[in-house]
Amino acid sequence: MKAIQHGLLLALCVCVSACSPVAPWQRGKLAKPQMALDAYPLQSTFKGHIYGSREAAAGGGAAGGGGCGCY
Repeated sequence: MKAIQHGLLLALCVCVSACSPVAPWQRGKLAKPQMALDAYPLQSTFKGHIYGSREAAAGGGAAGGGGCGCY
C-alpha cells in the first residue's frame, strides 16, 4: 500500500513540476501566428455569422438576432 502511495506522490510531483512560468523574452515565440488555435480568426467569425444566419438560429454562435442576419 505504501508503494502505491509513494508512486502516486511521485507522479503528482512530476505533473506539478511540468508547469513553469514563461519568461518575458519567450513570450514572443508564443505570440506568433503559427501558435494560434485559429489561424484565421476574422474569417472564422464571418463564417460563424453566415452559418448562424442561414440556420435561422441564435445563441449557438453567441450572436443575437433572427435568421435574417440582423442584430
